[in-house]
Parts: sequence; C-alpha cells; structure tokens
Amino acid sequence: MTAHPNFIKGRGAQINTPDPFAKYIKDSDPLHAVDEGQNQLATQYTLVHPKTIVNKVKSPDIPMDFSANPYQGCEHGCVYCYARNTHPFWGFSAGFEFEQRILYKNKAPQLLEEQLKNKRWKAKTIMLSGNTDCYQPIERALKITRKMLEVFWKYRHPVGIITKNSLILRDLDILEKLAEHNLVRVAISITTLDEKLRSLLEPRTVSANRKLETIEQLSKAGIPVYAMMAPIIPGLNDHEILAIAKRSAQLGARSFGHNIVRLNGDVATIFTDWVMRTYPDRAAKILNQIEACHGGSLEDKRTGTRMQGEGNIAKIIKDQVTLAKRKYFADVLPMPELNTEMHQYHKTPQLRLF
Repeated sequence: MTAHPNFIKGRGAQINTPDPFAKYIKDSDPLHAVDEGQNQLATQYTLVHPKTIVNKVKSPDIPMDFSANPYQGCEHGCVYCYARNTHPFWGFSAGFEFEQRILYKNKAPQLLEEQLKNKRWKAKTIMLSGNTDCYQPIERALKITRKMLEVFWKYRHPVGIITKNSLILRDLDILEKLAEHNLVRVAISITTLDEKLRSLLEPRTVSANRKLETIEQLSKAGIPVYAMMAPIIPGLNDHEILAIAKRSAQLGARSFGHNIVRLNGDVATIFTDWVMRTYPDRAAKILNQIEACHGGSLEDKRTGTRMQGEGNIAKIIKDQVTLAKRKYFADVLPMPELNTEMHQYHKTPQLRLF
C-alpha cells in the first residue's frame, strides 16, 4: 500500500462527487476549500425536522420490514457505504460531505412514540441503522438512540440494531430489559481484522478488537447478537471470512451473515478513487473482481442477486461463508424471533387493567 500524498487521514472518501440537485458545482477536492488557519474539514452538525421517523422497507433483499434512522450522513466514513447515495437529497455530496455534514433528528424519540401508540400500528421489528449507524460518534453527546430505546421499552416493542460502534454498550441497562422479554437483537458489523485496512476503509469506526469485545459483552449480558461481514470486498478482505467467523463464534455470536460489496451510483466513483489512492498496485484486480460478481459492472440493482452476487468469485465467497457457519455455528443458540405480542397491551393503557 502506498498512500496518496494528499490523502485526508481520518476520512474515507477523498473526493466530493457532484450533487445533481445543487445549483452550483463544488470543487471535487475537499482540500481546495481550506484556507490556512481554517478548519473547514471538521465535522459539522445540522438539526433537521422530519415529519416521520419509521420507514417501510420495500426491498425483498433486505431482511427487515421497517427502519428508523436518527442521523443522516455518517462520520464513520465507510468508503463503500450504500447510504452515501442518499446525501444529495439533502443538498450535500455523497463523497467527503457524507461523513463531514451530519444531520440529526432531535425529535426522533417523540416521532417514534407517536408511531408506536397509533391505534392502527401493529408491532413489527423496527431496525435502527437501516441506513446510517445509530451509534456514530455524535450519539455519545446527543443520546437520540438511547431515548428511542427508552420508547421501545416503554411500549414493549421489538427493535433490531445494526452497528459497528462499541458505544452500544453504554445502553446495556435498557438492552438487558428488552432482551429479558425477547424484544431486541443486535448485529455487529465486522469488515476486517486488519487494523491498517480498517483505518483506511472505515476510519472512524472502533477497532476490530473492540468490535469483538462488544460481541462478547452483549452476549454475556444475554442479548442475542450476530456478526455481519458486510461488505465482503473480493481481493481486499475475502480471505478473512473464516477468521472473522471463528472469533465471533468464540465470543458468543449466534449467527454469521454477509453480503458482497456493490458500488451503485456515486459510490463507484468514490470507491474507485479511494482504491487507486490506497492500493494502486492491486486496484485494477479488486475492481475487476467486484465487477465479476455483478455481471461485469461495479453496480448491481437486480433483486435477488445484488446482495450476494453471482459468478465464480461470488460462489467461492458463499461456499466459505457456508463452511464457516457449519464449522463454527452448528452448536450455538439460533437467533430468536422477536416478541410482537406485548406491544398491544402497552400502547393501550386500559388493556393493562385486564
């Protein structure tokens, strides 16, 4: 690996892709906007006021019915993140600005409560972080996710969480109460055990060891947790499948999942620029192998194949994941189906009298 001389440390995307909705075209290089003595590359936070917080997930490829995202944009800076393509709808680039310009929704807990106490609402698991991580760094100060968990507990409503931040351990007190009534499950995303790769690929996430410790602590607290290797990037981290699965199982994970990277929209431009800067000696090989998994393209929007890929490389990856599950997860407790029965009696106080 040879780092590009102008590589911005602590950030994933190194460019700003054009915003198709913007009136003016921004300079693609974030460094050009910085004058001496200024700190324009620092993260900026903006309060937004959505009317709803629970979103219906319509894709048959995604195993969730509803999601809720207290934040838009994500400071973790994962260069491969599919959610980057949503940032232009807010007036920002999918590139550097996705991880620098964070939008937060202070009223998310109130909006969630309105949804859960609605007479027409029937309990189904709502996934926190369906788009961006609900435990990204600013959550430490704002505690929006924690307040949402308090609402889920108040109404005894099932919730799923996916994160790559150990900050989730701060909320063990609420998670333990939810788990006692089978109302929560957690996915911890682990992309690599190689710290050098992680620091470039997803620079503001916690270390791989800290992610593994999070799996262990959640499991010891009785919270069902599974490991997600998402995404697997052929030519970059696909050789780590068995190692990540083994360590996750040893520390209490109940299952292991994966998907193969796909680079839709602006993410293809962002990732291509990144891999040419960070791994110029094998960038072409990595990009070619990604294309081989998606019918000759970096993009894949086809239902049924976009998440798992196709072709020989995708089959080799799938076979390794199958082997890992058989080898390391055959004797562990399965992930439970969450309880949807309690909610009805907690959204209608009168029913508690019977």
